[in-house]
Amino acid sequence: MSWHPFAVAAALATSLTGAAAQAPPPSDPGVDVLQIDRERYQRMTVPVTIQGQGPFDFLIDTGAQATVLSRALADRLMLHDRDTATLVGMASTRTVETTPIEDFNLGSRSFYIRQAPVVEGENIGGADGILGLDSLQNQRVLLDFARREISVADAEQLGGNRGYEIVVRARERLGQLIITTARLDGVQVDVVVDTGAQGSVGNLALLNRLRRNKELASTEMTDINGITLGGVVRVGRQLQLGRANVQNFPILFADSRPFHSLGLASKPALILGMSELKLFRRVAIDFKTRRVLFDLPARVAFESRFGPLGT
Repeated sequence: MSWHPFAVAAALATSLTGAAAQAPPPSDPGVDVLQIDRERYQRMTVPVTIQGQGPFDFLIDTGAQATVLSRALADRLMLHDRDTATLVGMASTRTVETTPIEDFNLGSRSFYIRQAPVVEGENIGGADGILGLDSLQNQRVLLDFARREISVADAEQLGGNRGYEIVVRARERLGQLIITTARLDGVQVDVVVDTGAQGSVGNLALLNRLRRNKELASTEMTDINGITLGGVVRVGRQLQLGRANVQNFPILFADSRPFHSLGLASKPALILGMSELKLFRRVAIDFKTRRVLFDLPARVAFESRFGPLGT
């Protein structure tokens, strides 16, 4: 079995040390519904404008603390007021250039980003940038896979919790939401929902608890700093998220930097990527109330009334 490549996104750019972003209240309280282009569907790319220019294609990444610019875009916009900070990727920690961004617009919402890392475009899959948690705090991000839409707004404006079969509480750590009540093959595991990772990544503490699982392959991934990290791929038989089960999916196990940054290196933890999230009809990540909501496909929701739930 060959491992499906990871989208090079900010699951590969988890945190920025020595930099902070400021996001004032949205300029428009309405709901921003952003169409996901079909050919970029897997990467969850959305259009943004900067200083009246664009739109530019940004990956939306709930696993990244910082909003990131490609070097080509920063140069094109003549953002030459540069500083430095430490950028933590999946495989490495590097000092990078940063730049402030004024008039950063996502739909009708306008932000000021105090320090955005500047990275090589090839390390973020050729996108113009990455939309990180500094642009998403106090909002709900709704991933509607059936309609191929992303909506960013207050939870009530997006219909509240109506229509979701499963609502899971999470705790906040460095701006990210971590589900602490999940179980993988009987092992309690902390789960980070990450729209920037195409596949799922487990830490070595989780691998040590799942030694009976058959190794499928070894592979490597390249992080946002251009550094590679090797690991082994094994199958997760059953991940329980509330009443939902995600079954038989590949997990890359590696000693990845984000687990250390989040204080999760010494206990079983999993970064849950897009390959698994897209099994649901909708997934809502509510940063204000610290909840993750799952809307099951119609067939699975019907079957759940009569027997075990599975996705």
